[in-house]
Amino acid sequence: MVNSGRQEPPGRTGRKPVTTKAELSHIALVLFNERGFDPVTIDDIAAAAGIGRRTFFRYFPSKNDLPWGDFEALLERMGSFLAELPDELPLGEGLCRAVIEFNRLPPEEVPYHRQRMELLLHVPTLLAHSTLRYAAWRQVIAEHVARRMQLPEESLKPQAVAWALLGLCLAAYEQWLQVEDSDLTGVLLQSLKLVEGVLDEPVALP
Repeated sequence: MVNSGRQEPPGRTGRKPVTTKAELSHIALVLFNERGFDPVTIDDIAAAAGIGRRTFFRYFPSKNDLPWGDFEALLERMGSFLAELPDELPLGEGLCRAVIEFNRLPPEEVPYHRQRMELLLHVPTLLAHSTLRYAAWRQVIAEHVARRMQLPEESLKPQAVAWALLGLCLAAYEQWLQVEDSDLTGVLLQSLKLVEGVLDEPVALP
């Protein structure tokens, strides 16, 4: 918790929060798009959201976490999705389904997601921070691959598959950002088809 020395506005104590992680992330993304990432402060974001600085830290531990939104919840859902896949489903197909599901967006979220990925892929300040999030994503993939292959999680093949999938996703995102009206799912499917070369098995994709 960061103590700025400021007091919350009177009457705020006990008040139901007027925002969510998603809404706060959206507000921040708009500010970052208008002014750039580095010039925008936490106080700017809190003021635009109509909340106090202390309330901001109940949602996000730092400004660098804002572009990620509720990433932990998405990771948890991806892990659950993988765990529920039938064992008779080919490994590559299950992984690709999970990745597509993880990246599925409602139409109204697409403009925000474009802003988010522009920041995460191209702002130097965020690149080191992103490494931690990518590691958490790879961990979910590696755990599933290790279970299916009956290998230690830290062994080469689960780790290599996790790294390969991450690389394919990032390459797809770079392509997606270059064309304004491109379909993210379609670009991801094209890229994920290349996982066949990593797993030495055909992958049936929709």
